[in-house]
Amino acid sequence: MLPPGSTIGILGGGQLGRMLGLAAAQLGYKVHIYAPDAESVAAEVTAHHSQAAWDDEPRLAAFAAACDVVTYEFENVPVDTVRFLSGHVAVRPGAAGLEIAQDRLAEKTFVAGLGGRPAPFAAVSDRAALDVAIEQMGAPAILKTVRMGYDGKGQARLASPADADAAWDAIGRHAAVLEGFVTFAHEFSVILVRGIDGEVRFWDSPVNVHEGGILATSSLPPPQIVTDQQDEARALMAKIAAELDYAGVLTGEFFATDNGPVFNEMAPRVHNSGHWTIEGAATSQFENHIRAVAGLPLGSTACGPLPVTMRNLIGAGIADVPALLADENCHVHHYSKTEVREGRKLGHATWAGASPA
Repeated sequence: MLPPGSTIGILGGGQLGRMLGLAAAQLGYKVHIYAPDAESVAAEVTAHHSQAAWDDEPRLAAFAAACDVVTYEFENVPVDTVRFLSGHVAVRPGAAGLEIAQDRLAEKTFVAGLGGRPAPFAAVSDRAALDVAIEQMGAPAILKTVRMGYDGKGQARLASPADADAAWDAIGRHAAVLEGFVTFAHEFSVILVRGIDGEVRFWDSPVNVHEGGILATSSLPPPQIVTDQQDEARALMAKIAAELDYAGVLTGEFFATDNGPVFNEMAPRVHNSGHWTIEGAATSQFENHIRAVAGLPLGSTACGPLPVTMRNLIGAGIADVPALLADENCHVHHYSKTEVREGRKLGHATWAGASPA
């Protein structure tokens, strides 16, 4: 159990690191941010900041020496960085989940091996393989890069085989996965926290609405079909967490279909669809992640008064902050990012126990 006054290192300097840092401070911990970016909204609210490359081993070693435990706030931290740090300091969660989540093909194969049901998929190593995959699975379908795709990036839809050339060009002609189109009623997420002793707790599953491939809103209570499929999805995510010997918050995204939950993807970190837990649950995902990596008892994940709605403030949407602050039922989180651009998450707003005005 990490005593108060200890230092928790966080790899990555974005808004998730910022909210983790605030949660850590509430529990009496110092936070040290490590990221290569000059701008770090996480470092603005934390005690220490190291700006250095992911492969700068002397700086990584110095960072490890300054921390009592290390975690990460996004899934594109290089696996080699985590492995290097693991030789110097405890890193929670470890490299296993990170490595799987960074490779869509490995992720789907891993989940299927545990009895999960991902969308039908086929590996696409080159342009010729795309034709074979389309013939095998048909269209419509979605072509996704194997690595580095998020918030709708690295993805292209194929309405018919005639779209193959355009889709291949759209993803930069990188190794990919072709996913069969899934007919679904709703998208939802399963967010769990697992302690270093193996205890697992779940938050209620929000229903998620995406716009342009980016999460727009998460809300509770979910429709009945999601509630009915929540237990099966939770069982899969608990199995994944156990297989990885995971510590911290782990998120799985699912489609609710007529045939049960279909696994979409996982994120080995706190997740955008869990931001509602700050005001809407007894213990937020950020506090419970800190509790887990520090070896503290996990907090209650019970939901507070319903309904709950979390809305992302994306791009020009950040201009709505004054109006949102005028709504007495709205909780506003501004990430302090200086550049406003289309598709960039700049903040979020949450209504707990009330509906948006």
